[in-house]
Amino acid sequence: MSLVEFENVRKEYIMGEVTINAVDGIDFNIEEGEFAVVVGTSGAGKTTVLNILGGMDSATSGTIRVGDKNITSLSDKELINYRRYDIGFVFQFYNLIPNLTAKENIELATQICENPMDTEKALSAVGLSERANNFPAQLSGGEQQRVSIARALAKRPKLLLCDEPTGALDYNTGRSILKLLQDTCREEKMTVVLITHNSAITPMADRIIRMKSGKVIENRVNENPKNVEEIEW
Repeated sequence: MSLVEFENVRKEYIMGEVTINAVDGIDFNIEEGEFAVVVGTSGAGKTTVLNILGGMDSATSGTIRVGDKNITSLSDKELINYRRYDIGFVFQFYNLIPNLTAKENIELATQICENPMDTEKALSAVGLSERANNFPAQLSGGEQQRVSIARALAKRPKLLLCDEPTGALDYNTGRSILKLLQDTCREEKMTVVLITHNSAITPMADRIIRMKSGKVIENRVNENPKNVEEIEW
């Protein structure tokens, strides 16, 4: 059984007399331990899919299963627990708390979950042990994103959801972040879902889900995923 299953999922936004179908009856599945890339241009619906999968938004209709949970039928309190225990988020603009150090940002996440990873181990995993006591303003963009990833990893989530994690970074820093995510997926057997507008990075994925105008136009397994070092864009 797949870890993630979307069945005829729709998300509609009503603006006056206009109904916008942000997600238009999509079906796809993601297996446990896969690195899945959801790719599409702006307005394709990929961020909406990520928000629904992460429990930050709700579907208008359809069914979404994550493991043994049907998240479309969860109450508000159950959704809070789902986000708290099952989901790790990595955002494009880091979303670190500015008056907490790197270590404290991670510790904050570990205090709200079960069986968290040791904070120092999480920092070590992203190569930032020596920056533990630095505040976000004292870190580069790439280092801030690494702290964001460490914060998500420390929760030991079932699903690591990444919203354009390299969008605010330069080329070389972006490559290092993608390598970190790919290595994490392989070494920790963690399921990673990454959304991007950049089709050039899809060869690194185990599964490629391509969206256009709210629909899934391609959902395929990549039999020979490449290492990030082999990809140029």
